Amino acid sequence: MAMSSGMSLFCRLTGRSLGSVLGHGRGKALTARRWYISASAGHNLQFKLDEQTAHSSLDLFKKDTGVIYRMLGVDPTLVQDTPLRFRDWAVVLADTHIDSGRHYWEVTVKKSHEFRVGVAEVLTSRDECVGTNSSSWVFAFVQKKWFAMTAGKQVPVPLVGKPDRVGFLLDFEAGRLSLVDIQKAEVLYTIKTQFRSPICPAFALWDGELLTHSGLEIPPGL
Repeated sequence: MAMSSGMSLFCRLTGRSLGSVLGHGRGKALTARRWYISASAGHNLQFKLDEQTAHSSLDLFKKDTGVIYRMLGVDPTLVQDTPLRFRDWAVVLADTHIDSGRHYWEVTVKKSHEFRVGVAEVLTSRDECVGTNSSSWVFAFVQKKWFAMTAGKQVPVPLVGKPDRVGFLLDFEAGRLSLVDIQKAEVLYTIKTQFRSPICPAFALWDGELLTHSGLEIPPGL
């Protein structure tokens, strides 16, 4: 089934998946916990994407380090329904939770033009998109512009153009998530908050693909 240009624009601007716009039922509240890999403050952060959280329009690839968006995706009735899965929003979370320390990872974004990347509480609501609630903090790229987002508020980020790959520096105790220019090894913008529970890297996209790179050293000077 083809999507009209108007509906396509609505999905991109609101972050909704096509399935939710066409009326697939809303999911249940998140009531179950799962065991996540814990990120030690003394080691480089390593993670993969957690298929159990992935919306049915998202496919994982390259040993679960990348995610690709399919416009129609899989029929939600054919995907295992668990309290961990995002049902209305094209979101996937990482399989590692963070509750201390400074961590750094990078994401190749050159093949997507509509995405959000950041962190979210491990038990963030699966009925809301990352960046729209107070339990997620992301950097969004939409209509060729960057924004910092949390609780539905958008703040423009003064980043000219769109690099192929960007970095993310997290300081849990200081409550800071920074977008990093990996060529210059400098912070472009920092979201300041207070993390009250374990968090994990979070990703949303509505076209193309994203590829994650973890296990990296924090660049000198950051």
